Amino acid sequence: MSISLVKGQKIDLTKNNSGLKKMLVGLGWDPVEQKKSFFGLLGSSLPDVDVDASVIMLRNDKLTSKEDVIFFGNLKSKCGGVAHMGDNLTGGGDGDDEQILIDLAKIPQDVNKLIFVTNIYECIRRKQSFGMIQNAFIRIADDSSKNIAMFNLTEDYNGKTALIVGELYRHNSEWKFNAIGEGTQDTSLGDILRKYSN
Repeated sequence: MSISLVKGQKIDLTKNNSGLKKMLVGLGWDPVEQKKSFFGLLGSSLPDVDVDASVIMLRNDKLTSKEDVIFFGNLKSKCGGVAHMGDNLTGGGDGDDEQILIDLAKIPQDVNKLIFVTNIYECIRRKQSFGMIQNAFIRIADDSSKNIAMFNLTEDYNGKTALIVGELYRHNSEWKFNAIGEGTQDTSLGDILRKYSN
C-alpha cells in the first residue's frame, strides 16, 4: 500500500522490506494554463516550462565530485546505482515526466544521501517560476512499479525557480526517505550544487 507523504515526513523504506534493492523515483508536473486576454483573443495555452530533475549524491553530506550529479547531461552515476531515464522538455502528458532508477546495492557505502531536486531551465531568460507549474509530485516505486510512497507538492511556489523535492538517506544500515518540498530562488543546477559543496 502506497503511503501519501506530507512535507517534512520521513519514512523507512528498507527496514520492513529487506528485499527492496531497486526502485524507481518518478517526478511529475503539469504546466498551468495561461489565459489569453488581449481584445477578444480567447482560449488558453500551456507554456513550455522545461523542468529538469537531478540527483545529487552526497558523501558525508557534501558533494565531492561533479560525477556525483546525475542530470540530463550525465545520465548515469559512475557506480551504476543511479540512472536518469532522460529529459522531458515540456511537462506534458500524464504520470511521471522524468524517472530515475536507483539500485541501492550499487550505491557506495560512503554515499549517505541522494538529494532529488528540480529546476527550471533558463528560468531568468524565459521569466518562469514554479508558479507556472501545478500537480508536482515525487513518487517511489519498487522494481515491479508498485508505488511505495507519494509526495504531492501542494505549496504555492510562485517566484521559486528550484525545488529541493526530497532525499533518500542512510540511517544506520537502512534507507529512509524525507519529503522536503523546499522552494528556492536558485536559477540553475550549478546554484543548487553550491549549497552542498561548501
